[in-house]
Amino acid sequence: MTDSSQVGQLAARLAHGIAEAVVGAEHLSFALTIALLARGHALIEGVPGTGKTLAVRAFAYSLGLEFRRIQFTPDLMPSDIVGTTVFDPRTAEFSVHAGPIVANVVLADEINRTPPKTQAALLEAMEEGRVTLDGLPIDLPDPFMVCATQNPVEYEGTYPLPEAQLDRFLVKVETGYPSEADEARLLERVAAGFDARSLGASNVTVIANLAEIRQAQATVRRVHVARAVARYAQRIVTATRDHARLALGASPRAGVSLLLATQAAAAMDSRDFATPDDVKDVAALVLAHRFILRSEAEIEGVRATQILADILAATPVPRE
Repeated sequence: MTDSSQVGQLAARLAHGIAEAVVGAEHLSFALTIALLARGHALIEGVPGTGKTLAVRAFAYSLGLEFRRIQFTPDLMPSDIVGTTVFDPRTAEFSVHAGPIVANVVLADEINRTPPKTQAALLEAMEEGRVTLDGLPIDLPDPFMVCATQNPVEYEGTYPLPEAQLDRFLVKVETGYPSEADEARLLERVAAGFDARSLGASNVTVIANLAEIRQAQATVRRVHVARAVARYAQRIVTATRDHARLALGASPRAGVSLLLATQAAAAMDSRDFATPDDVKDVAALVLAHRFILRSEAEIEGVRATQILADILAATPVPRE
């Protein structure tokens, strides 16, 4: 049985592994680890060239997990994701050819470049850990995690993710340009021979196996959440539904996700109990992407993270 201190050690080793590949990716590393430990999925938003794909590759490589990348394009079909059945004339039977969705870590690269019909092919997989192919259910590997990327700047030829799809991502994390110091370190690494195409030759090592990952996920579910902490999380979620600048607040699924992420954050800190600070640490990652702002708030340039910060500031923190 794995205890919370071992989960904290695994999280620290994973952060180090990702840092060997991507400089200045601490926030992204934290979000990916939260999603993994809470058995959720991650949406990564950032301009091209900021290491989104590389970070996910390093994440999967460090964990020794099977990794598949799906390049989302306007002509991508659902069968290109989940697979298809092929008729074999020799046996007069149909055989199943599973798609790239059957992997531990699936990178949905530029997910908003494909039409909603194809985006929807991910819904069953993300929610139930399986896909249905011509009426036949196919269980996906355990663990299973979708990491999707999208570009926040280029909107031509894109299809914004519907609310039902966004709500299935446990966390959303934004990446930006590195600091001057981090970019200098990046260039030094490249000058010294770092090759992003060969992670194994770039000091990125496997730090866990499937059994350890599953044990860590089970440990996270045993993290104690006091009733006062759970009520604190609930009040935050409820406040989003009544906010004057939000047309749509957080769903009950969002409340469950917030609680699971809170447990994961506590375990990453080597604790077997959650605190209100854990709720605060993950609130923006879990909740902000689920909001729909009122039109007047969008015109004023208000961000969802600002509204959430106001809600956190106004919600009394339990003292016991």
